[in-house]
Amino acid sequence: MRNTRNIVLCGLLIAVGIVLPAVVRLIPNGGVLFSPMHIPALLAGLVLGPVEGLIVGIACPLLNNVMFGMPQGSTLIGMCIELPVYGIASGIFMKALKNQRDGIRVYGSLAASMILGRIAGGITQAAVLGTEKYSLTVWASSYFVGTAPAILIHLILIPSVYFALKKANFVKN
Repeated sequence: MRNTRNIVLCGLLIAVGIVLPAVVRLIPNGGVLFSPMHIPALLAGLVLGPVEGLIVGIACPLLNNVMFGMPQGSTLIGMCIELPVYGIASGIFMKALKNQRDGIRVYGSLAASMILGRIAGGITQAAVLGTEKYSLTVWASSYFVGTAPAILIHLILIPSVYFALKKANFVKN
């Protein structure tokens, strides 16, 4: 039964990872302000585990690219690394912190995963673009400063959704 539940929730989160960016793209600069594909990847890791987090994290940017043509180029490549890292890391941290209170588990896993994913995305961007076009300053401004509203939204929204899913008995860990 657990496998069926995980498959269904994984599919649902992938669907959210397609619909949410399509809606957010209607807002000028909405993708940067909200980082909507990050939400399902992080939730998949927190709720389902690292394998499902990996699946959702890789499926969302690829399917969005095929269906809507966004993200493109080096951004697509970076997101195809960043989002799976979010999913894997959040799932691993949730398991590693299993003896902690739920708030510590969720916020600790979320914060650590967001940092690791951004580091992985930045390294990927530097490898793709080269260090003459990509620097530490560009990385910090694009992955932290420019996405500060999204980071804040994720730190509020994702734990709220996690605890709502837990209350509805969708979270079993």
